[in-house]
Amino acid sequence: MKRVYLDNAATTYPKPECVSKAVCDFIENIGSNVGRGSYQNSYSAAQIVYETRELLCNLFKFNNPLSTVFTMNITQSLNMLLKGFLKPGDHILVSSMEHNAVMRPLNSLKKLGIEFTKIPCDVFGQIDYDVVEGLIKPNTKMAVISHASNVCGTMQDIEKLGSIFKKYNIHFVLDSAQTAGVFDIDFKKANLSALCFTGHKGLLGPQGIGGFIITNEFASKITPLIEGGTGSLSESEEQPEYLPDKFEAGTLCLPAIYGLNASLKYIQKETTKAIREKELYLTKLFIDGVKNIDGIKLIGYEDIKNRAPVVSLCFEDIDNSEVAFLLDRDYGIMTRVGLHCAPSAHKTLNTFPKGTVRFSFGHMNTEEEVKYTLDAIYKIMGK
Repeated sequence: MKRVYLDNAATTYPKPECVSKAVCDFIENIGSNVGRGSYQNSYSAAQIVYETRELLCNLFKFNNPLSTVFTMNITQSLNMLLKGFLKPGDHILVSSMEHNAVMRPLNSLKKLGIEFTKIPCDVFGQIDYDVVEGLIKPNTKMAVISHASNVCGTMQDIEKLGSIFKKYNIHFVLDSAQTAGVFDIDFKKANLSALCFTGHKGLLGPQGIGGFIITNEFASKITPLIEGGTGSLSESEEQPEYLPDKFEAGTLCLPAIYGLNASLKYIQKETTKAIREKELYLTKLFIDGVKNIDGIKLIGYEDIKNRAPVVSLCFEDIDNSEVAFLLDRDYGIMTRVGLHCAPSAHKTLNTFPKGTVRFSFGHMNTEEEVKYTLDAIYKIMGK
């Protein structure tokens, strides 16, 4: 049976061939830690790690590779910044479209006396920019915003938001899970204090690697969530204060960093513009094919303006879960069904608690696969 992967919002697949080769190269030929050995393999690994920091800085238009911190994933990055910065009595702004990677830590912090306000979004998932300033309080210290929804793909204007937050000296943290590697992000133009990324989605790398880019000023205000060995200042039992060591305790996931290094070079060669244009072309092809089918409701915008390549559908006369099951069983089409770890977003979009069937397109998908998927949906709907 033909297999079609349309769950790229969860993790992109397949990866460029160079990614698996780079992972294998580390495991088979390097195998050493960084900063824990005085020999060539360790130095070679350190060079790749630093080069990967540089590649990330180039992608996000930032100028200090040592301010690029590696973590396991974007969820860990967000937890480190939220829990390391916020104190009892602080207030934070988020949008009503946020993922549980933000909402669960905040609800935990709420028990410690930290309050948050959700900036309302419309039924398309777009922030109401006119109300943002009115929600800012004297104790508002931070804002965390998802660049694009993992449910419906709607994107926020981060430069407009950044200008507002800068005016009130609010630290702006961006969740780039659905946009990094596909859409251009300018760290300084958006007035960011930190940008959180994950390697396994649009950056086309393996699972197990993520991180954040952070300003020195913001980093100085954050207490490390995890402390331990860094391979530096080993004579001291205190965590180093300088970057990236302040936040990189323990052994890094070097096989994944090698894979990310290769995927970033692949993106650099292909260009984000070309990747974005292809993914949005496939998205438009799909939307145009489903938006007028009776019994299907398209969630979010009906075009590709202001959206990432993520499309959610609600099926009115057949259970969403059954549709996802039939797509997989009968046609080999892999989607995601449910609430996508984002109940707040679904409440905003009026799709809670039923959820949606999500189709998310990636750089490796083809026009043929989109047409095959549309044909499968028509058959399931009895058209």
